[in-house]
Amino acid sequence: MRKWLPLVAICLGAFILLVDVTIVNVALPSMASDLDASFTSLQWVMDIYALALAALLMVAGSLADLFGHRRIYAAGLVVFALASLAAALSPNTAALITARAVQGVGGAAMFATSAALVSATYHGRDRGTAFGVWGAVNGAAAAAGPILGGLLTQGFGWQAIFLVNLPIAVVAVALTLKVLPAGRRGAGRLDLPGAAAFTLAAASLTYALIRGGEHGWTESLTLTAFAVAALAVVGFVAAEARSAHPMLDLALLRRASFSGLLGGALLYQAAAFSGLVYLSLWLQNVLGLSPIRGGLALMPLAGASFLAAAVAGRHMHRLAPRLPIAGGLVLIAAGCAVLWLSVHASSGQSALFAGLAIVGVGAGLATPVLVSAAVEAVPPQRAGMAGAAVNTFRQLGMTLGIAVFGAVFTSRLRDTTSGGGSLRAGYASGLDRISLYAAVAALAGAVVVLATLRPAAAAPAAAAPAAVDGASAGAEGKPQVSAAEEAATGLK
Repeated sequence: MRKWLPLVAICLGAFILLVDVTIVNVALPSMASDLDASFTSLQWVMDIYALALAALLMVAGSLADLFGHRRIYAAGLVVFALASLAAALSPNTAALITARAVQGVGGAAMFATSAALVSATYHGRDRGTAFGVWGAVNGAAAAAGPILGGLLTQGFGWQAIFLVNLPIAVVAVALTLKVLPAGRRGAGRLDLPGAAAFTLAAASLTYALIRGGEHGWTESLTLTAFAVAALAVVGFVAAEARSAHPMLDLALLRRASFSGLLGGALLYQAAAFSGLVYLSLWLQNVLGLSPIRGGLALMPLAGASFLAAAVAGRHMHRLAPRLPIAGGLVLIAAGCAVLWLSVHASSGQSALFAGLAIVGVGAGLATPVLVSAAVEAVPPQRAGMAGAAVNTFRQLGMTLGIAVFGAVFTSRLRDTTSGGGSLRAGYASGLDRISLYAAVAALAGAVVVLATLRPAAAAPAAAAPAAVDGASAGAEGKPQVSAAEEAATGLK
């Protein structure tokens, strides 16, 4: 059993950082009441954390490749714990939003390194099992957030959703320093221009989407933010092309398969999880459920996701990655379609159960494979870059999904109520449209994955770990992927 202690250390960190993406969902009404928060402030409490994760994941991955994955992971745990304490003690929304941003900084360091630590610690069949467990934790954590949030908020107040991170982080740090391999430090330096440009692009785009939904899409500041985001993207590409040590090797993006994984990751996260915040508001503000009952109403997604990820992780080495990823996205689309057909003005919480369970199965199938396919496609010294890139696009999907769905939700709510409809009808109308758009996004993700990831060639099951372990970087430090690796991961 001792050989699984490193996995416990990794999964503890992954759990708390991903739970905190959604754990605040059911606490939002309590936060709004205690802190006198506006709807826009509540969006930022949600979005700033996911935004910090998305903007800094690749930076953290680069730092981990330079200074060692264990060192950066442990530092991330410490920052995350301190920020969680600050969030619990926040006297107003400005302080809470700031603390959530710092939480995202720590979370980025943990998220960027966890997959690489799994890959470096386990080999052969153990690696498949470890990625299966890690994927199950990933898939279930975001979905379980509302349930834990409801229990803690109703039992102890919304501050408890942050305080619970402290003892878990302490245990994770102790285990990390004791059982995880120290690893070797890499060569090179941090790509500061690329990091700055990417962070500016992500922040500007998210701000533009949130502001556009509230103030209009042709409003001057909204248009300015969109323009800044576009210029920052151009600057990021230029910086990466010129850098001797890029944060993201642009050569990877020229592989249709790798770009397809990034696009699939973005659409997957947006479709599966971005609508949960609005479902939580409907459950409490319209149906009048308590935080605990509101969280339990989302339990089908959490349970189905965990079980499906555990099963998929044990058998994923037998399948080309395109099959569980695309299949999972199709199931997510089907689940969102069921929600679209089920939720009406007269609906109760039971209308969610079937759709959420189907979404959960889809998320559980796709989650373990998305990251492992990317990590095993590059040499170990570039594992931080690959894992961080896929997880960055996942968090961008969450961030942009919350912003876009928020604009859709508020627009439908405003139109319905201004036309004489009830608040209940307005909420149902907003959720109806969000579910439809999420289904379309998931289907689009499935098409992208099927079109870009080629079927894996026949290869021995043990080829992938051996090829990855023996891979080496090229003369210029760029990833060199062997034919065996490509066959094992379906990336060509």
